[in-house]
Amino acid sequence: MKLYYSPAACSLSPHIVAREAGIEVALEKVDTKTKTTETGRDYWQINPKGYVPALELDNGEVLTEGPAIVQYLADRKPEAGLAPANGTLERARLQETLGYINSELHKTYTPLFKPDTLPEVRTERENYLRMRYGMFEKTLTKQPYLLGDTFTAADAYLYTVTKWADAVKLDLSGFPALVAFQERVAARPAVQAARAAEGLSAK
Repeated sequence: MKLYYSPAACSLSPHIVAREAGIEVALEKVDTKTKTTETGRDYWQINPKGYVPALELDNGEVLTEGPAIVQYLADRKPEAGLAPANGTLERARLQETLGYINSELHKTYTPLFKPDTLPEVRTERENYLRMRYGMFEKTLTKQPYLLGDTFTAADAYLYTVTKWADAVKLDLSGFPALVAFQERVAARPAVQAARAAEGLSAK
């Protein structure tokens, strides 16, 4: 399998999951501005949606959308415990959490990366993110990971998206449990390996 990624983008989440599960995936970097890969391929031809991640399967099919990819990878190695079994309430909780991160955090960060975003829009988005992080803060005050004591694909996604706060200078110091979560996840060997492979700093 091959994972198409851009360093520190949301593709870091399935990259972490693959390493946590011990699944070998080839990596191919994508220039998200030119939509070309590091081997010179037209990324539009690989993923017509134009964004990362995309997972090219061994049979040539391509799977897109991070929440779908992390579950697919987790299900290939159920013994890793990265996703509860299909058909269980616990699995529905994982999907619920992935959906919330995707709709309420992931997309809310988008305008904060754009230099032409109006100040009032930036302030509104920052406040919205802090409001949404409040739910995670309550959860992480009671337990080390989003679904309990075990690291799952949802934690990889929350960690990845929340790292963007550094890049956009969003102050999350008011969420000590979330900050501790970020540090806890950053210390995991699989996370460190994924970051190193993408040319990122250790934390």
